[in-house]
This record gives sequence, C-alpha cells and structure tokens, in this order.
Amino acid sequence: MCDCLVALPAATGGATLFAKNSDRPPAEVQLVEWSPARLDTGRLRATHVDVDVYPRATIGTLLSRPAWCWGAEHGVNTAGVAIGNASIYTTLDPRSTPAALIGMDFVRLGLERGSTAAEAVAVITTLLAQYGQGGTGHDPVIMPLGRPYWNSFLVADPHEAFVVETSGRDFAVQQVEAVAATSNRTTIASFDAAHRHPRQPVEGLVDPRLGASRQVLARRPVTVDSLAAHLRSHESCGTPGWSVCMHVDGVEATTASMITELPAGSSPLAWVLVGRPCEQQYEQFVVSPAGLVAPA
Repeated sequence: MCDCLVALPAATGGATLFAKNSDRPPAEVQLVEWSPARLDTGRLRATHVDVDVYPRATIGTLLSRPAWCWGAEHGVNTAGVAIGNASIYTTLDPRSTPAALIGMDFVRLGLERGSTAAEAVAVITTLLAQYGQGGTGHDPVIMPLGRPYWNSFLVADPHEAFVVETSGRDFAVQQVEAVAATSNRTTIASFDAAHRHPRQPVEGLVDPRLGASRQVLARRPVTVDSLAAHLRSHESCGTPGWSVCMHVDGVEATTASMITELPAGSSPLAWVLVGRPCEQQYEQFVVSPAGLVAPA
C-alpha cells in the first residue's frame, strides 16, 4: 500500500511539490541512502534479474529503499526528478508471471537515468516492454510465499508530472494538469475501465485515502506543511488502520515517507523519514550533485 501526491507550480504558487508514504510489512527495514552518480557498463543486477546496459553515466539520487532489494520505494535525483510507486491489481494475475523487474526497480532506474519527468517515464516504459515486471515485491524472509503485484508510478519534475499505470507489460500514461494523487488502484479512466480487478476492495481500503489526498490537493496553495500533515493523518480510514499514515498490526504499516520541493534552476529539497510519520520527524536535505547536504 502507498499514497503519492504531486502539485505543480500552478497549485503551489512556487515550486513543484511531491510527496509519498511507503506502506510495507511492519517488520521490514527501509533505508534512506545516497546513490552517487556512476558509470554503468555491461550488466546491472536489479532485485531479481540482470539488466543489459550500455555505457552511460547515472544521476546522483536520494533513495528510500527496503533493505532486501535493489530498487527503491521513492526518491529524488539531482536533476529534480521525483518518483514513487504503488501496488495495483488488475484482471491479470501477477502470480503467474516469472521474475523480472519489480516496481521498485523501475523507480530507481527512472531516477538514475531520467533528467526530466518525461525521460524517466520513457525509461520506465521502455524497460517494461523489454523486460516485463514480475516476482515478489516483498522480503522473501518475511513473506516466503512472496507477493507479486503490478504498479502505478507518479513521476514529477519542476515543470510537469505524469501518472503511469501498468498491468503486466501493458501501460497507460497520463500527464498531470495541476495536481494528482495515486494510491492502490487504477485511476486513468480508460485504463481503469479495461483493467481494474472487479473484486478489489477499493471502497474500504483505497478510495478513502485517495479521496483524502485529493481534498488536500484541492486546498490552494498546496504547501510542504499541508502535505506533511496529510502524510501523518489517520482520518482517511474506510477500514480501521488503513489510513494515509497506516497502522495495521502484523499486516501493513507506513515505514518511510518523503516530501520533495523541485524548484526550477536549483537543487531539490527533500524531507525524509523512516518509520511512521505520526511518530517521527522529517529530516531536511539539499539534493546536490556533490551529495546530500543537511541545512544548517
């Protein structure tokens, strides 16, 4: 489970703002780490499979990553691109698909290779067509039977943002007009009509959170403080515990959170934490090519 939000400058009166809560198994460890720019050659090992790469320089990226996997739940790079993903379910059963790239791999690959939101979307969709997606998105030690799922992505930069929704190798892309929120369901109308699983309990577990995110984005201007308050919120429950700040004992909990400001022409700012936003404080960083700098 996850909730992502983006507000472009028309809705903030300033810079693009991006935010995400990462909801994972409560016992899973998530790391916030810096991935410096590097030169990729030969083959790159993602979580389950190798990816062929041609010699290319990657982009320095701040990642929030479950410790067991290569990919990332969310992050922001020095070019000012932010990406987060969320699990979605469709009429296509992901359990029948062989191991391939997982949603978190696509997040990291998009961040390390995309200097704009449009470039990052092209990275994700090109690799999806080439390698497909499949395999568990959960720590096999905690969940030995695994839990594969399809993914939606919210991709943003200082000027534009996109929603990407997938089912196997099929995908749809929608450009964001001013604001957008994503959660654990399909939201692009044509893709939703064609692919959403009819028995997914969106009314109790998803739609209340998605509706609460949309209400926050409707109150202008959208600010870092309003997004932080939302990510700490427990008021969006259709079913007890399944709020934006999630508390479902033994099943699912918010284990990391990020808010980013993406100004045009200068380094992104990131507010990150590990754990539940209602219990932890965000730590602020400047995401610069030299690495992470904590403001004095």
